[in-house]
Amino acid sequence: MKKELLMASALVGTMGVASVAEAVTASWSGHHKVGVEFDSPSGSTDTNAVVEYSSYGVSLEETTDAGTKISSGFNLANESDGLTNATAITLTFTDGSKIDVLNAGNAAKSHDISVPGSGGEEGVTVTTTNNAPSSIDFFGGSTELGVEWHSAADFLADGLTVSASISTDTGAAATATARLDSHWAIGATYVTSAGDTAVTIGTGVSQGTQSKTNGALTSEENGFHVGISAVTGDLTVAVGVGDGDSVSDDGATANGNASTQVDGEVVKAGVKYVTGDITLNLGVVAGSAQDSDTIGTAGTTDDGYDKTSASVSYAVASGVTAIIGYSDVDSSDEGANDTADGSAWYIGATMSF
Repeated sequence: MKKELLMASALVGTMGVASVAEAVTASWSGHHKVGVEFDSPSGSTDTNAVVEYSSYGVSLEETTDAGTKISSGFNLANESDGLTNATAITLTFTDGSKIDVLNAGNAAKSHDISVPGSGGEEGVTVTTTNNAPSSIDFFGGSTELGVEWHSAADFLADGLTVSASISTDTGAAATATARLDSHWAIGATYVTSAGDTAVTIGTGVSQGTQSKTNGALTSEENGFHVGISAVTGDLTVAVGVGDGDSVSDDGATANGNASTQVDGEVVKAGVKYVTGDITLNLGVVAGSAQDSDTIGTAGTTDDGYDKTSASVSYAVASGVTAIIGYSDVDSSDEGANDTADGSAWYIGATMSF
């Protein structure tokens, strides 16, 4: 027994030394947001509440003797109530290209154009069965068993980068709620200039396959998006559009289904202007959709989502930003006005590190 304890102690000691000598390079960052939100729903009483979000992210990386960088990371975020990990592992090669392995994501989403809107944490709730989209990549999905490849900069042409992704079936059993089995997607971003203006164009296409009990889908989840951003000095102007089919879980519907098939489209536009320590944001969103149960006939009435938002941010000190945000949403469900929409204000601060 004594000999076994000595061997165990030696093993533990050796592992401890090895873990120090071979430790990967780690870095971290995060933020803490705190403020007050004032909600004014169109069909009920005004409310207000304290909003508090925090996130702590850790990045891990090391480079092999051949020059390949191996990296990963995770987040501790109270917004999501636990541990998140967007990508299991990333390999970055000496030519600048990368491969994400497991939890890789969707290449179409990787090339979204960022469209300015309110930077506040105000939220306006709409009816849960309103499936009108509000983001240009509302149709994209992937499974955990996937890979995503990213080209190096200037792929085939100056300013061009491309990505491609694919994921496969996890083997989970089908249920009444539609389950994503697999996907493929491609995306591209092109950066150029026009005089003093830097122009960025991003686009992506995604196609998924789903399975479910109680009948097959009438249309698979798929779509495309395209956007353009122009930056001239301190002024940014951007616009993006998305069009496609998605699947939403709205609970039990006709024929025992628990999913709703959505044929939607959305347009987003926004402006950002920076003057000294102050940043001004203004954005608009217009989305519409026709939805139906997944084995029924196509919907004939529209869900609608129209949002206007704005914010003013002020850099109080290094890493500390005060913000006032406002959003107003006008929505409809199956052609009828949505009494859950309305407006909201947010006043708060963000501390980043």
